[in-house]
Amino acid sequence: MLTVASAEAAFAQRRRARRAATLGYGAVVLVVLAISARVSEVYPQTLIDGIPRVGEYFHKLLPTLRADVLFEGTKTAGSLAYWMYRLDAWAWLLFETSQMAALATLLGGGLALLACFTAAANLAPNRAVYLVCRRTLELFRSVPDIVYALILVWAFGVGPLAGILAIALHTVGALGKLFAEVVENADLRPWEGVVASGGSWAQAVRFAILPQVAPNFLSYVLLRFEFNVRGATVIGFVGAGGIGQELYTVISRNYYEEVGAIILLIVLVVTAIDLASEWFRGKAVGRT
Repeated sequence: MLTVASAEAAFAQRRRARRAATLGYGAVVLVVLAISARVSEVYPQTLIDGIPRVGEYFHKLLPTLRADVLFEGTKTAGSLAYWMYRLDAWAWLLFETSQMAALATLLGGGLALLACFTAAANLAPNRAVYLVCRRTLELFRSVPDIVYALILVWAFGVGPLAGILAIALHTVGALGKLFAEVVENADLRPWEGVVASGGSWAQAVRFAILPQVAPNFLSYVLLRFEFNVRGATVIGFVGAGGIGQELYTVISRNYYEEVGAIILLIVLVVTAIDLASEWFRGKAVGRT
């Protein structure tokens, strides 16, 4: 009985200690959140006042459609065609945006592939090379792609080229880190076998490591492509081409229904790309 009582007392003591620790951590989190809200000027009253205005703005984006003329031509107010009267131009800009994202993903992914093996702690030739590669990748991904776009628009002028390069630079850093972490988790026994057979460092990477990590690399590239499609839309706001540039124009001119039409098209395109990438990624990694 004494043993049971002692065990129950010890359990109760540990439970009280856990509760006290939880309350303590919770208090710390609340204090940090309060400080963050204060520094960031996030006040409850500001949120309460602003939420209705957000709803009002989104209400303005809704088109004025009429059931009796819904499927009439572009000359009839209240029809879908009248709302989407620039669908051909917008569709081309959306295609341009997706191609910007695809080219930037391939360019950034290729450079990340070249850098990731020397940025992996288990494969880097020495500590100095590892640190230089890791810090370089951090530099690339620390700068937001929209900042790269602002700089490159100044250098190359307004257009898709600046957007492609901006997204590619950020993609190098983001994918390089993910690729390196995948490499660090690879089984090194095949590597040791290739090296023991007289293979070079490059041959060991090619024949021992790359076959292991290739499915995960492809998965990350496809996921990054989805991010880059959205990123290509945003950087268009600074003149880097694509549908974002058109969206910025109609927003600045308060063409509310055109804003709504473009946003709807962007959502549909991004959703389609996400679904297609998810399916392809599942096939690539053997998931049914």
